[in-house]
Amino acid sequence: MKIAVGITGASGVIYGIRLLEALRETDNQVSLILSDWGSKTIALETNYSAEYVCSLADSVYDSHDLAAAVSSGSYGTEATVIAPCSMKTLAGVANGFSDNLIVRIADVALKERRPLVLMVRETPLTLIHLRNMTAVTEAGGIILPPMPGFYHKPQTIDDVINQSVGKVFDLLRIPNHLFRRWGESE
Repeated sequence: MKIAVGITGASGVIYGIRLLEALRETDNQVSLILSDWGSKTIALETNYSAEYVCSLADSVYDSHDLAAAVSSGSYGTEATVIAPCSMKTLAGVANGFSDNLIVRIADVALKERRPLVLMVRETPLTLIHLRNMTAVTEAGGIILPPMPGFYHKPQTIDDVINQSVGKVFDLLRIPNHLFRRWGESE
């Protein structure tokens, strides 16, 4: 499957990084669009480099290049995930304002009726945020804030991150064992 991943500058870039690492272990073809602020946030929040993160994808596109292959529905991207998704990016997607490649790939997913998953990151939420989430949901997108479940008894931050990434895999119907499911024995 061709999967496009966008990483914005919202806090929680580790979700996008872990998603890319887990996708690297599959047969999927992954395109990455890393925003300028996403790159800065990687340096601020993690011990990873933007170069390492880019190395996890099969292809990397400049977030300012609206003529990139992934900007067209004819490219054939089968699923799009923005992890994390900033409120600015959410607003752009909700209102069809494709001023950068990350918003454009989301717009393409919606217009082509292909899965779009937004791991929105902000708290607390304003009414504007909620309305933008509603608009994206009504257009066919899926809002998946990385909210940890605790039924799998996470022991580490990685356990919490893997559970959220596993939820993305589930939505894209990619088999995974990233977390222990409800009812599974330890």
